[in-house]
Amino acid sequence: MGDERREYEPTVCEQSTSEAVPQLERVVPAWVPEDAEGTYASREVMAVPAPAQTTRAPLAPPKRPTPAQLSEALVSGDRTALARAITLVESNAPAHRPLAREILSTILPRSNKARRIGISGVPGAGKSTFIEAFGNLLCDKGYRVAVLAVDPSSQISGGSVLGDKTRMETLSRRQECFIRPSPSSGTLGGVGRKTRETILLCEAAGYDIILVETVGVGQSETEVRSMVDCFLLLMLGGAGDELQGIKKGIVEIAEIIAVNKTDGDNVHRARATRAELERVVAFLHHVTEGWTPPVLSISAVTGLGLEDLWRDIEKFFTHTQTAGIFAERRREQAIVWWRALVENELKARFFAKPNVARLAEKIQRDIFEGRIAPSMAAEEFLAAVE
Repeated sequence: MGDERREYEPTVCEQSTSEAVPQLERVVPAWVPEDAEGTYASREVMAVPAPAQTTRAPLAPPKRPTPAQLSEALVSGDRTALARAITLVESNAPAHRPLAREILSTILPRSNKARRIGISGVPGAGKSTFIEAFGNLLCDKGYRVAVLAVDPSSQISGGSVLGDKTRMETLSRRQECFIRPSPSSGTLGGVGRKTRETILLCEAAGYDIILVETVGVGQSETEVRSMVDCFLLLMLGGAGDELQGIKKGIVEIAEIIAVNKTDGDNVHRARATRAELERVVAFLHHVTEGWTPPVLSISAVTGLGLEDLWRDIEKFFTHTQTAGIFAERRREQAIVWWRALVENELKARFFAKPNVARLAEKIQRDIFEGRIAPSMAAEEFLAAVE
């Protein structure tokens, strides 16, 4: 039934090991009864000793490039360096702020040379599909294009889908194009909190045309106008949006209006929308002196009207540069940007003061419990901190 009790003898395999195997005086397992009469169903086998563990030095953390190195690589056209620099600029970490400032200061002389085009429109107007078709057209003409796509952030989780690059499948594979999705991070106006800084970085990286795609906007979200040279508004035929033009808002600040999805069964509705918008535009105040916004019918799917659209954009840039509007608008935008930064920083520093924070907490508690109206609370708060 089993093997007889005997002294342990190493096998050939065990004898071949580099280290000698220690001998056992007793090889009978401890669980064998004393009255087993010399036989048992199993036996102990000595294990081959494991090789000695070698101590390895811990891996050194990857060496991060300095702001000067990152700026140099970015200017030379390194797309990875550009992405890293944008991430650094968009970061909320206090430790990253001086690094971001150093990069922006270094690349500033090489920026402000591209054409900045803002693209906005109602949800469902086909902005991403249009940008892919239009971006491919520009790349075919020899331009280097950067697309800054802003996605709305969730009010609950704070996250964003950032799916624009996935939707622009063919354009994202082109070496002449750089696509950067960014979250809006709660910023109103359809753009991201650091879109202006990102524009400068893309310009320094050598991109000729910057396309800024906003989130789907309504009448009041017009912040993108303060950071681009030309504002293109996409409309949707048959959606009733032509009537919204009477309310001015976003239609009034557009330099070019394009009715997208002029294809298939939507052709007649899109043409009717275009005719109505042309009548509306004639009664609106135009944001660019001497320029009446053209209204075009286009299709991002078939390519209808894209060449005409680019010709109108070139005409607009020629007009603004000849009239001196282009340079003046860039200077005004720089001042608007500076004031916005100062206001945001002052607000953050003000509420960070311990005495202000304590008073604000007390007043908010009074408002929550209904002891004071918000308007009176605001006056009381400001009077107390003067």
